[in-house]
Amino acid sequence: MLTRRDYLKATAMIGAASALPPGLVTAFESGDLVTRAIPKTGEKLPIVGLGSSATFRSVAQTENVTALADVLKTLVENGGTVFDTAPSYGASEEVAGRIAHDAGLTDKIFWATKVNVVRRGARGPADPDDVRAQLERSFTRAHKDPIDLIQVHNLADLPGQMPIIEELKKQGRIRYIGTTSTRTERYPDLEKAMKDYPVDFIGVDYAVDNRAAAERILPLAQDLGIATLIYVPFGRSRLFSRTSNMEVPEWAQEFGATSWGKFFIKYVAAHPATTCVTPATSKAKNMLDNIGAAYGELPDAAALRKMEELIDGLPSA
Repeated sequence: MLTRRDYLKATAMIGAASALPPGLVTAFESGDLVTRAIPKTGEKLPIVGLGSSATFRSVAQTENVTALADVLKTLVENGGTVFDTAPSYGASEEVAGRIAHDAGLTDKIFWATKVNVVRRGARGPADPDDVRAQLERSFTRAHKDPIDLIQVHNLADLPGQMPIIEELKKQGRIRYIGTTSTRTERYPDLEKAMKDYPVDFIGVDYAVDNRAAAERILPLAQDLGIATLIYVPFGRSRLFSRTSNMEVPEWAQEFGATSWGKFFIKYVAAHPATTCVTPATSKAKNMLDNIGAAYGELPDAAALRKMEELIDGLPSA
């Protein structure tokens, strides 16, 4: 358990860029860090991590990446471990790997990246040499071998690319393998992949106003013992737009949702199939708020229904 003393020490190191969001100390003091086990091994992960798309990706492409260093430090120094990236996220993978290495954080991070080599020709599979070359670049960028998790990004060329990461897993160079999809129309393909391949993880989109994954994908993950990384829990910025003129309801504070960020993350984290939620951010203060959702209570079934009813009653963004 992260004590209040440890927390204050960590936040003091981060400095003014990560000013304490309202309610964070209350969230930390209200209970232990919530973790979930990876079904196939029992290894536990904190239920909130960090993604590197969106604004993280944008900042990674600039000359000044100090803000991203603060974000990664905030993640690790406040109990988080999971960092999700991809070669296709611009400079995110390379920049984050360098930051973590220079700050001595590499071994403290559960590094999750992806492979997605574009096929040569409309119908042909990717060249296996190109796939292996992309993977080797990821090992170099992460400064880590083995890498904790590599997933085939967006179900790309599974017959060609999944066997390669399976081979690397057998060699001990990858600890876990999986695949991802954030497109509802591809969910049938994701279901098939979950049944046909020996995946340890999937990555999928899920949010309080985007609940399609809870219909079949998340229950199937539970049935098959597959861990999940949950993407875009804020609907990118959609949910913040929908609630921009509202205060967080008082009843949500009963389970520590003292901000809209915590409200949205705790909704997703409460699903029993969720292993880790990975919202992207480029600001340390937002990372602090996000990781605060990993502490204390999660909403029960009745609270989840109230959360859904509240958001469903709002105008679309």
